[in-house]
Amino acid sequence: MAIVTKFGLLGDRTHSQHNPLLMINRRQFLTLAAATTGLSLAPGLQSAAIATDHQSVLKPRRLQPGDTVGIISPATAIFRQEEIDIVVDAMSGLGLQSRIGNHVGDRYGYLGGEDGDRAADINEFFANPDIAALIPIRGGWGSSRVLPYLDYDLIRQNPKIIVGFSDITALLLGIYAKTGLVTFHGPNGYTGWRTQQTDYFRRTLFDGETLTYQNWPDSGDDSRLMQVGNRIQTITPGVARGKLIGGNLSVLSGIVGSPYVPDLNGAILFIEDVGETLYRVDRMMTQLKLAGLFDNLAGFIFGQCPNCLPDASYGSLTLEEIIQDHIQPLGIPAWTGAMIGHVETIVTLPIGGEVEIDATAGTIEMRSPAVQ
Repeated sequence: MAIVTKFGLLGDRTHSQHNPLLMINRRQFLTLAAATTGLSLAPGLQSAAIATDHQSVLKPRRLQPGDTVGIISPATAIFRQEEIDIVVDAMSGLGLQSRIGNHVGDRYGYLGGEDGDRAADINEFFANPDIAALIPIRGGWGSSRVLPYLDYDLIRQNPKIIVGFSDITALLLGIYAKTGLVTFHGPNGYTGWRTQQTDYFRRTLFDGETLTYQNWPDSGDDSRLMQVGNRIQTITPGVARGKLIGGNLSVLSGIVGSPYVPDLNGAILFIEDVGETLYRVDRMMTQLKLAGLFDNLAGFIFGQCPNCLPDASYGSLTLEEIIQDHIQPLGIPAWTGAMIGHVETIVTLPIGGEVEIDATAGTIEMRSPAVQ
């Protein structure tokens, strides 16, 4: 198999503990990138309109051993050949073959190629009947920029699995909003693929199981009388049903006002983030609130926010206080601390799939398989 080899600088994994890009917040990254490339940042959004397309929900075909997956690079550039090799090996370990996108390995500043070229790889793989799923190598930044270049009619006519997290949130939400295709908040290709993560991926996308998600015990709690790690905190108790929609908070807030935000009426919204100062978490949640995204939710889940710390220059609300301020007045079933986000085990969740949540138990129960 021929693989592109346009590499030079050091790249690293998508997890915050391994990835230098995720040790700074997105605002710092964009400011630095604009300064080093001479690009100006986009002006502020003007509208809080939400996509109003109401297509029926499409479920992709489940994966089968021997299927071919398309490897894409829709966000930050890939800087090392080894990163691609590791993703190909991971897919092989899942019993899948890999086909590398034509523009994987391209570089346009910090991006994995020109916007239209990155979108072309996505469109091509959706059109190709030999491709069963699309797997991004990593997140970072840039997926939002390709949304205007995607062929949504083509995607709707050729429903396939697309999975990822972090910056890939933009693709997952945009494709679901414009086509009704269930997408999957789950591992990027260049993640840990340890046993538990692989198990969720297989059971959801190969076996089509109807899973119930709940925080797993922390290994350090084995000898304790109580659970200390991986705890949840109920904001408002109760049970609710709705379509599960969500992803990375900063990416979601960045596309508010565009046609790529799904209709959240009656939805269960989950959000997570990494490396953001707490006042910025507050600001982004305020943006969602002012845009009306919280108005008609059925339920809410806040996942993990590693390295989300106060600004040392002045006093701060706690993360707990910020979430309580925005969510408790809604009076809907809600909790925080779900093991969703930039954590070692990345579970595979169906965006657009019908779920039932229990805010006291901290459970997310799929109501039907997410694949056909």
